[in-house]
Amino acid sequence: MECRDGLPELAGGASPSAINLMLPGTSAGILGPVLAPQELLTCLTRYWGLTNARVTTHDGGMASRTWFVDLDGHRWVAKAVASADGSQFTAGLGIATRLEQIGIPAGAPVPAADGRLTVEMGNGRLALLTWVPGQPLAGQTTAEQEMIGRTLAAVHEALAGVRVAEPRRFHWVDLEAGHLEIRPWLLPAVTSALEELAAAVPDEMTWGLLHTDPAPEAFRLDPSTGRCGVIDWSYAIEGPLLYDLASAVIYVGGPDHAEALVSAYLDAGVIDAEEAARGMAPMLRFRWAVQADYFAWRIAQNDLTGISGPHENEKGLEDARRALFPRA
Repeated sequence: MECRDGLPELAGGASPSAINLMLPGTSAGILGPVLAPQELLTCLTRYWGLTNARVTTHDGGMASRTWFVDLDGHRWVAKAVASADGSQFTAGLGIATRLEQIGIPAGAPVPAADGRLTVEMGNGRLALLTWVPGQPLAGQTTAEQEMIGRTLAAVHEALAGVRVAEPRRFHWVDLEAGHLEIRPWLLPAVTSALEELAAAVPDEMTWGLLHTDPAPEAFRLDPSTGRCGVIDWSYAIEGPLLYDLASAVIYVGGPDHAEALVSAYLDAGVIDAEEAARGMAPMLRFRWAVQADYFAWRIAQNDLTGISGPHENEKGLEDARRALFPRA
């Protein structure tokens, strides 16, 4: 199994992409030049009292902008999303707060001086997040896969029964969206994946609040404490927990390379083995359809947030095509 861009290559040469989901009714992460560094420093001083902080650009995601914020030996992460995504962002931050309260590091927000979790700046919403210490996992060893599986199960268990205001509901792929016409293969492939998912009856699966993008790098292990955290809570979405598990499986190389991860997750008893066995294949295919839908949208909108150029959007779409047509 070869690696490209740090992610495992799957059958047909496809690589999974870490994605922030494009959701109906949102801007899907079109941020543009949110603010200049000096404006960010002004916001940090005005709303959080962090005068003379050192700010370093991070920008590790496709639907947000992020900066490391350091002052007097302490670190935080400043994160900005497009204004239209603000309500979902705030709801996601609420989930992170809940997880932190029960002992799972999640990058919970630091309230501003007036108590708000996010503040308006430029054409976006800004939050200051707690730094989660440790190193991101890669998911390429048995031990790391087991850690990912156990931690994801712990998150799902912790969020069982938790309610948030106006959560988005699975799923979000719109077959009438114009961007699905940008390639001849795209709409038929995505339609087929949705039909397979519908046949698996997702409404009868175990549901809860989802992370939606549990890539290995979202899991941070602190060797000094042994605790593993999960960062990047940008949305509040209710759906089948199997969607998160299938996404995690894809990131470590697909079902043939994810036995340790799946076993560790199922050992927690959040969902049973029968449900996973019955629904995994259609959910994996749906996850690739989500990637195809997402990058088709970005290409149609020329959204270059978080990437170096249009070729990265094209690569994300091509990887999805290879996975949806493994013998093509």
